[in-house]
Order: sequence, then C-alpha cells, then structure tokens
Amino acid sequence: MLSFIGRSSGQFCNGVSRREFLQIGALGAGVTLADLLRAQAALGDSPRKRGPKAAILINLAGGPPHMEMYDPKPDAPAEFRGETGAIPTNVPGVQIGELLPLHARMMDKMSVIRSVIAGAPEHSDSVQMTGYPETITKLQQRPSVGSVISKVRGKPGEVPAFVSLRQGQQPVGDPFGWGAQPGYLGVAHQPFTPGEGNESRKNLLLPKELTPARVEDRVNLLKSFDKLRRDIDSRNAMQGMDSFTQQALEMVTSGKVYRALDLTNEEPQTLARYKGIEKFLTARRLVEAGVSCVTFNFNAVVNDGRTVVNWDTHKNHFPEIRMQLPQYDLGVTTLVQDLYDRGLQDDVVVLAWGEFGRTPRINKDAGRDHWPDVMSALIVGGGLKMGQVIGSSSATAEQPKDRPYTVQQVLATFYRVLGIDPATTFLDNSGRPMYVLDDRSPVTELL
Repeated sequence: MLSFIGRSSGQFCNGVSRREFLQIGALGAGVTLADLLRAQAALGDSPRKRGPKAAILINLAGGPPHMEMYDPKPDAPAEFRGETGAIPTNVPGVQIGELLPLHARMMDKMSVIRSVIAGAPEHSDSVQMTGYPETITKLQQRPSVGSVISKVRGKPGEVPAFVSLRQGQQPVGDPFGWGAQPGYLGVAHQPFTPGEGNESRKNLLLPKELTPARVEDRVNLLKSFDKLRRDIDSRNAMQGMDSFTQQALEMVTSGKVYRALDLTNEEPQTLARYKGIEKFLTARRLVEAGVSCVTFNFNAVVNDGRTVVNWDTHKNHFPEIRMQLPQYDLGVTTLVQDLYDRGLQDDVVVLAWGEFGRTPRINKDAGRDHWPDVMSALIVGGGLKMGQVIGSSSATAEQPKDRPYTVQQVLATFYRVLGIDPATTFLDNSGRPMYVLDDRSPVTELL
C-alpha cells in the first residue's frame, strides 16, 4: 500500500488537525491490491451478487447547526432564533432555514428527521459512521458503515465496494477516521481512498515502463513464489491466488474507477453546475460506476480556495454559516436533481448529517457550541418515502418533542435500504458474534 498525505484542511476546537490521505495498491510497487483481495478471501468472505442500490454518506464534520438548517424556530426568543429566519418549502406546512433556498424548491424529493439524538458531544465521526460512541468503537473495534457494506456486498472485481473521499478529523495515529475503519472486519474492508485532483487518478494507471508483457511476467513470477508458500499454508489462504491477482489487474486495467474520477469526461454544463462542489459529482460518478458506498466530508471552500470553512462554530457563527450553507445547499440539491434526472432516485440512498447539533442558545462569542441532545438528518432516495419531516424538537430546539430516534435507528433504516439486515452478526477479533447494530428498529415513517 502507498499512502500520500494530502493538504491540511484546518482544525476543530479540540486542536485535532484534519488531513486527507491517499491509499491504493500500485502494481508497479508490487501487486499489493492482490494481497488485499486475497485477505478478503482468507477472512472467509464469499462472493455475493451485487444488490441494485448504492449509498452516499455526506459527513458534516464539526457539528452542523440544526436551527439554521432543517429545524428553524422563527417564533423562539432572539437569543435562540439568531439572525436568520425560516422560508417555506414546496411541501405544504414545512419550513427550513432561509440559507437553504434550493432545498426549499425541491423538498418533495427529500426527507428530514428533526429528532435524532446524537448522544455524545465529542468531536468524532464514530457515532454517525459506526453507530457507536468512540469509546465503544475503540474497545470493540466496531466497523464503519462502508466497511459493513463492503463485507456484505463487496467482492473482488473492477471497482471497490467502498470508496472514501473524506477529508476531516482523524483519530490520533489513524489516517482514515472512524468513518473509514474496517474494525474487526479486517483490512480487506477498508476503503479505497483517492486524493485530490490529478493525485486521485495517477496511481490507477500502470507505470509507463510496464508493458503488457512485463505485467504478465510479474504475475507469472508471483505465481511461482506463491507455489512455495502454498505448501506451508495450513489455512489455504493462498488458494485461488491466480484468480485474485487477475481481479486486481482488472481493477487497474479496466479503467472504471479511473474514468469515474476523471471529471473532464463530463459535459461543460455539468462541470459548471458542480463548480466548487466537485465531490458531489465524483460521488455520483462512482456509484454509477458500480461502487456500493461512497463517503466524503463536506466543508465550503471560499476566498478563491484559500479558506476552508469549519462547521465547528463556537464564535462568529452567523458569518461562518453564511459562507458554508450556500455551497452545501448547491451541492446537495445538484446531486439530488441529477439522481432524479438519471432515474437513480430509488437506486441510490443519500444520508447527510454530523456528529451532533449546536446549542440552541447563542453563546457570549456569538457562536453555538456542541449539542448532542437533538440534531437533524437529511435522507434522500433509496425508494424511501420522500417529501416529509419526521419528528420535531421543543420550541427552542433543545430536546426531541416527539418521535425521538437514535443514530442507530437511522443507520438501521439505511442498511435495510441496501438489503443488509442490521441483525446480521460477524465474528470480532476474539471470535465473539457481534450484531451490526444493537438498536435495530427502523425509522418507520420512511418505509
């Protein structure tokens, strides 16, 4: 595996830096992708037929403000309501924050849950990306959503099951963040993680000096070495190495992922619509190429690309969100409209949320702090019921008022869309069967 450190993208209030890494097996440095595929077989994964649906998870790392987004309180006192108001949507009786006007025009294509309980005020993507607080994820080595999807739906082939475009807060010593960790499912289910710009594609090409004949020679040499190792392999983990090597070559030589990451293949009009929000376009292209799960962090980039806006707005909250929310509004709605225009609204499910909401009462620094008691989540597509708001919060958005849902219940619904039973068990590192989720009741209004 080769890892390339990407550009730094700021810090949260706890001082943890956010970086983006590139990890890919490169044939020119040894057929390490084949090792990954063999590891998947050694872990007992059986090839499964791909299901028809795919997932895009948008992580708003740092804590998005529910009151300025999907749960405005125009009648609350000023110290709660803040500077922005509410606007009507095309769903009768439903209002959202005034900084999301594009959402308002197509709310019938989306659903919002206003009564999600985050549970912990920690800057970690563990809760929304594994279903468990960071302490439990660390202790039990809980896998991320994408890794579970890879385990159940993935198989060696031309495209990876799980791709992470994420940049954001990472656990100490961990290049991916909890949202991309395979945990006890093993390294075979960690994501393919491209970098930015040209870096996202160059390692998907064979080195120039590798002609087809030389590639074949390397494969044959590996076969010879592995014949020796098979003789002493009591677990037969090397059995079928030839087929896995061929599948590794297919992922590099087929060009599917390379083409999906090459945005220059899009029409100029499409590139113009996604200008500044290219990750949304890349995610759409990857699921169209056959990837089962794509995750990415979203932060607005302003000042001609010199400033990354943070969701962690302990001060100067309103100037920050006036930069952040218009780009988020454009990214989500452009992606959603494309899914509908391409007939993918039932085949792709999109989930956008953060690790918690923000304090309903504005603090002394004109900011909002961490608020795990209630937050909002946006869900789109997957054949679920759209055009509704589920649950509500109290008059000042401090607590769920009705239909409270846990993060695990939202994820249980998400898994069901993808044909994954959240009661499925996998063996952890000590051989104990572990449920994918413990709280498996779905959000019934969506079904």
